[in-house]
Amino acid sequence: MSIPEKIQEPKNVDLSAAGRGVWLVKVPKYLQERWEKNKTGKTEVGKMRITRSKFPGQKPKVTFTIDEEVAKGSPGEMPIPQDHNMILTGLGNQNLVVFSQTPVTVKQESSTGSVDVVASDRIAIEGKVIQRADCQPDRNKSYLNLKRKQLETKNKPQREVIQITRVVTNYKPVKDHVHNASSSDKNKVEKRLRDNKEKVMDILFDAFEKHQYYNVKDLVTITKQPVTYLKEILKEICTYNMKAPHRNMWELKPEYRHYKEQHSSG
Repeated sequence: MSIPEKIQEPKNVDLSAAGRGVWLVKVPKYLQERWEKNKTGKTEVGKMRITRSKFPGQKPKVTFTIDEEVAKGSPGEMPIPQDHNMILTGLGNQNLVVFSQTPVTVKQESSTGSVDVVASDRIAIEGKVIQRADCQPDRNKSYLNLKRKQLETKNKPQREVIQITRVVTNYKPVKDHVHNASSSDKNKVEKRLRDNKEKVMDILFDAFEKHQYYNVKDLVTITKQPVTYLKEILKEICTYNMKAPHRNMWELKPEYRHYKEQHSSG
């Protein structure tokens, strides 16, 4: 298996902060989203207080208080809990470090004297994890309101019935629908005025000069006449076939087959 060339490129790693101790903290999702959308411009998002126990061997009590403006959020956002407890957990046999990758630009002078800008990434170790913690909010009124809002949003149906108390133009009944288009076209044919009988017969004779057999649907299209009126004329000059191979098709009666007489005489 070939390894991509980009992976094979060696890069220097900045180890200047490798000995610094850092905490690995798991935070609630709402806190992560609020930090990502923080528009206050503040780099300080909260304060952490560590209270050591008076009794030996016991873990210290750690609390975290979010900045008031960050907790309130932007106008229209639901406030989030401000006070949190840090539940400390051990690392076990794990050896964890924090890496960072920062894009940087490097200017280099070429042989022609021009300046080339080369994009690169700075890889560094920001510290070694010395403590793991789970950030949990106090179960106060603010937290319960937030959870209730989250459940309501999650369980809210995508479609719901709304009672309309006034006329809304967007909900006016449609005069006709797409699925009625075929029946509408049929009705338009039925409502057409009947042409003169002799004119319709001339059209039919011209059609039967080209083909011997027609179904009624094709004849309606050719003559553009109502079906009931067309059938009345067809019964006078045509025969309706009931047997195969021309079942359900019309043909001229023998006395009207002038084209056959012309064919036989030729």
